[in-house]
Amino acid sequence: MRVLLQRVSYGSVTVDGQIVGEVERGFVALVGVTHDDTRAEAELLAKKTANLRVFEDAQGKMNLSALETGGSVLVISQFTLYADARKGRRPSFIDAAVPETAAPLVDYFADRLKAEGVTRVERGVFGAMMQVVIHNDGPTTIMLDSDDFK
Repeated sequence: MRVLLQRVSYGSVTVDGQIVGEVERGFVALVGVTHDDTRAEAELLAKKTANLRVFEDAQGKMNLSALETGGSVLVISQFTLYADARKGRRPSFIDAAVPETAAPLVDYFADRLKAEGVTRVERGVFGAMMQVVIHNDGPTTIMLDSDDFK
């Protein structure tokens, strides 16, 4: 499982002209799932996301987590995080899990964020054409890959 975290001052996702998810200070979490991912990977990355210290403290140092700042998380499914562009000009998405596998794990990741103590977790719509607004704060963008923690 991969989660691309973007620290934001604002994030929203729109489907069919309607905002379906919106956050202020916190993260937009773009979540990709591969074939062998399980709930264990979702739990691991949710815990890491909730506790990652990338928000500034009173001295301006990245020393606080989303939990400590009351940050929100907007979770967006993103199968393209498993794109393979090594050959040719068109990326392959063969490493991305099928929707029947990916959708429940993206939802579980969002549920685990709440279980970790993130008070506001918003979501996109799995499989929908979404327009995502990301006001990247910093900019600060961090890739989490469950393979890196094995």
